[in-house]
Amino acid sequence: MTKYIVVSGGVISGIGKGVIASSTGTLLKSLGLRVTAIKIDPYLNIDAGLMSPLDHGEVFVLNDGGEVDLDLGNYERFLDVELSRINNITTGKIYSEVIEKERKGDYLGKTVQVVPHVTDAIQSWIERVAELPIDGEKPDVVIIELGGTVGDIESAPFVEAMRQFQFRVGHDNFCLIHVSLVPVVGSVGEQKTKPTQMSVRDLRGAGLTPDLIACRSSKILDPSVAAKISMFCHVAPEQVLAVHDVSSVYHVPILMRESGVIDFFRRRLNLDSIKISDERRLVGEELWTRWTTLAGSYVHIHENVTIALVGKYTNLHDSYISVYKALEHAALNCKRKIEIKWIEATDLENDTLNTDPLKFHESWKALCASDGVIVPGGFGNRGIEGMIVAAKWARENKIPYLGICLGMQIAVIEFARNVCGMSEAHSSEMNPTTPTPVVIDMPEISKTHMGGTMRLGLRPTVFQPGSENGRARKLYGSKDSVDERHRHRYEVNPEYISTFEKNGLQFVGKDTTGQRMEIVEMDDHPYFVGCQYHPEYLTRPLNPCPLFRGLILAAVGELDAAL
Repeated sequence: MTKYIVVSGGVISGIGKGVIASSTGTLLKSLGLRVTAIKIDPYLNIDAGLMSPLDHGEVFVLNDGGEVDLDLGNYERFLDVELSRINNITTGKIYSEVIEKERKGDYLGKTVQVVPHVTDAIQSWIERVAELPIDGEKPDVVIIELGGTVGDIESAPFVEAMRQFQFRVGHDNFCLIHVSLVPVVGSVGEQKTKPTQMSVRDLRGAGLTPDLIACRSSKILDPSVAAKISMFCHVAPEQVLAVHDVSSVYHVPILMRESGVIDFFRRRLNLDSIKISDERRLVGEELWTRWTTLAGSYVHIHENVTIALVGKYTNLHDSYISVYKALEHAALNCKRKIEIKWIEATDLENDTLNTDPLKFHESWKALCASDGVIVPGGFGNRGIEGMIVAAKWARENKIPYLGICLGMQIAVIEFARNVCGMSEAHSSEMNPTTPTPVVIDMPEISKTHMGGTMRLGLRPTVFQPGSENGRARKLYGSKDSVDERHRHRYEVNPEYISTFEKNGLQFVGKDTTGQRMEIVEMDDHPYFVGCQYHPEYLTRPLNPCPLFRGLILAAVGELDAAL
């Protein structure tokens, strides 16, 4: 029987449910269990595709083209699995399914209501995910992160569905971790338990009892505070899990393991009843050894590498969480700690020199002091000229540059303007009437519907003849082709390719038709690379993205030796 672990949150959103859920999965995988994950988002959107990164953080893209919450990126990175769009449940998806059934007559004669019809649909969806193979077989454990905060109006149907679900699958197959905040208040730094008490009271009022209370705090939880939470929240002392701030998220599974979480799950979910082969146990043990080595290396690395991230959404760092993680994984692989200079692209533009000269000069100082530059994806006109001058500075000063999606198109526009003499070169996205559209919209993309209509998901990129000595291909192990995840509406105009290549900008990777540009790199530069896809979506702590690794190696002057 499949085991289900639900992770709920209280007091505030953004408390770290995703990291707790991912860390729990990592611990269970270390036992040799097969683990999958579900993220429940209570918003009415069908998916995250049309949400602003500044409002909800990064839009993460899966192999099947699903545009989902950034927490699914956490699951994939921690658990080293590949999920699909069905692993992300939203209110919009559930209501669409229920309404479609109603229109088809599946509820003929019934009054369709939140209970039981919506709650049944939620439970059925979870059971469908539990049947999907993971690592080739049915999962042993399904981890369900319940988004939002217990007590929110929009999450109420999901909380009720979980209340019913615990009886549907049985007590030994259902476990609830409630993540709550223990704030530190006042000059003496007193830890307060009342928010957690109120949060657990709301949870119990909804019919759910926490098996573990994960207490998030900025400092180590005082034993007397843990005892108080145990007493007033009606749980045993060993059911209070202290999760204080640590130096990196890679230490969270270690912290949880040291707190006895694995032994608790063994007893609570009767994990010993699950048959695990010796081979899977060995794989789990190797995973844990590599994980602890990774966490340990993070502490003992003292050399830094500084990368300037020039983007449009830098005011919320979660907008680029996969890019940040990809840089971190690559840096750790190169025995460095990553230091990111977050630069808002508009701050590099001349308009800012007039309106806020201090911010302008500080941004340029940060850019010039960095070892490398990365321009990630984005949409819209704001900040484009700032990105272009950043790419120009990196090209002219031989500073390693990596452009992702929009960042590749920025590199092409800059090269067209300043090397090829196309002074009015632009993208038709930013300037539909430009006489030199070096970036154009793809003909198959819908002009009327925005949601889910981009070029999305895992697609092959074929390395072109003559690219054998190129840095990008060597970083990928000299493969003939690679599969990477995409998310874009616009592409480099194939009419200008011959001009670019004649001037030293080589398109070394293309799609299977040979018409769509995927990877570009510049002759006579230490590392000036762009890719139309998003390599950051496939980064893993123990297996960094090749192009990000190339950027870090170039930034520390070790790329040629590594190749």
